[in-house]
Order: sequence, then structure tokens, then C-alpha cells
Amino acid sequence: MSDLKPSPRRIAKAKSKPTSKPAVPAKAVGKALRARGPKPVDRATIIEVFRRLHAANPEPKGELDYTNAYTLLVAVALSAQSTDIGVNKATKALFPIADTPQKMLALGEEGLREHIKTLNFYNTKAKNVMAAAKRLVDEFGGEVPNSVEVLETLPGVGRKTASVVVNIAFGDPRVAVDTHIFRVTNRIPLAITRTPLDTQVALEALIPDEFRLHAHHWLILHGRYICKARRPECWRCPINDLCRYPDKTIP
Repeated sequence: MSDLKPSPRRIAKAKSKPTSKPAVPAKAVGKALRARGPKPVDRATIIEVFRRLHAANPEPKGELDYTNAYTLLVAVALSAQSTDIGVNKATKALFPIADTPQKMLALGEEGLREHIKTLNFYNTKAKNVMAAAKRLVDEFGGEVPNSVEVLETLPGVGRKTASVVVNIAFGDPRVAVDTHIFRVTNRIPLAITRTPLDTQVALEALIPDEFRLHAHHWLILHGRYICKARRPECWRCPINDLCRYPDKTIP
């Protein structure tokens, strides 16, 4: 073992060598970015937003075709990862022969697959629709229950699908959140949220009672046709002056 010792100069140099800065946690970065973004609009602005959406379209309708609560449930479930137009084409010949859970079971999984094979994930969707039909027959007498919590237990039915069904079929003022509503909510922003469920909870607490029944449709249609993901058409937006989105577009 050597008894040589480092010189005082080397020790000082080593001590003065800068150390790398600790990494900033991702949570802190996200929090800082959110802090720099626009704050949610106030209560008076929320009321004005929905007053204008109501004035532009007093009785908004969904774009899925259906004939009763059951066909609505099936149509919404089939619309996952598929367009409403595509679902309507697939169900045009399906619903006249299978508009109840009993008739769907009689049609059978293979027969259902033939009708919906143009849709994404049609095999999985066919299995779920048949399993849900069986439960509706066995446990609910073939009726669609007016309960988000119960509907969520059916195969292939999540919070969004259940909320759409009770909103449209039973007039329950739930706000089902899809990608359009999530985007519009955080752009205006009506609220700043991280997940669709957070968004639904926030909107159902924020939206005035007189607008809540149709809020789901207003926000979806607004996001689908005006407040688009890639290039929102801000120049024709009825709430342009109320929206705090910093990257507004011009024609």
C-alpha cells in the first residue's frame, strides 16, 4: 500500500468540482406547467357558455341511431374505437331483428358478428353484447336498468356508456365524458382535470341544473365540429371571447 497522499491542491479541486443537479420530479414539472396555464373560468362565464350553446342548439341530439333503451345501450357500446357513422351502418340491419336482449340472444354471437364485422374489435364487442344480453334477461327481465352503477357491471359497459344511456334514455342529467368533452373542458377551461372520471365529476358539479341534461351533447358536438383536436375553428366559435385557450386559430 502506498503512503503517498494527494496534494492539498488536488483536494481543493475535487471539492470545488460542481456536482450535477438532482432531477426535477415529473410531478413538479406538470404542476408548474398547469400553474402557467389559464385558470378555469368563473361561475358567471360557465353560465354564459351554456346559455350560448343552448341558444345555438336548443334540443341537441346524439348521432347514433337507436329505437329504444336497449338498442341505445348496444349502439353506444359498439361505438368504442369506431365512428358513429360506422356503427349506424352496422346496426341498420341489426336492430330491426334484434331490438331486445331476448332477440339478440336468439340471433346468436355468430349472427351478431356478421352484422358488426366492419367495426373495430368486433369479436370482443360481439362477446360482450351477448354476455350483457344474457345478464339483462336473467337478472332484469330483459329491461335496461336506469342506474349508472348497475349498467357499469355489464360486460363491455363503462362509465361513459352507462352515463350516455341514462342521460338519453331516462333523462338523467349525467355528463358522459369522451375525448371531445375532455379536450373542450380543459381548453376553455371549465375545469382542469387529468382523467375522464375527474372531468365528469367536475362538470356535474359545475354545470347549472337547467343546462345539465343537454350539456353532454353540446360539449361533444362543440368538440367534434368546432373545437377540433388539431386545429380548432376558433373564428366561428360562439364562445370565442369567453374561452381562455391561448393558442386560438384564425382562418
